[in-house]
Amino acid sequence: MQFNVPDMSCGHCTAAIEKSVKAADPGADVACDLNTHRVSIDSVLAPEQLSAAIKDAGYDAQQVSA
Repeated sequence: MQFNVPDMSCGHCTAAIEKSVKAADPGADVACDLNTHRVSIDSVLAPEQLSAAIKDAGYDAQQVSA
């Protein structure tokens, strides 16, 4: 799943997002692209749960259509 995270702008942002997602799903594979402000997540969680985890890290996220 991919999410657009417009406010993600630095390594601290990506670390906070990755930490929050992995707290919700320790087996998740998280990849952040600062150039496109996209977060790709391979997880067993539903998109709504992943979006909530990103929001818990302090960032708004919208799922990108596949």
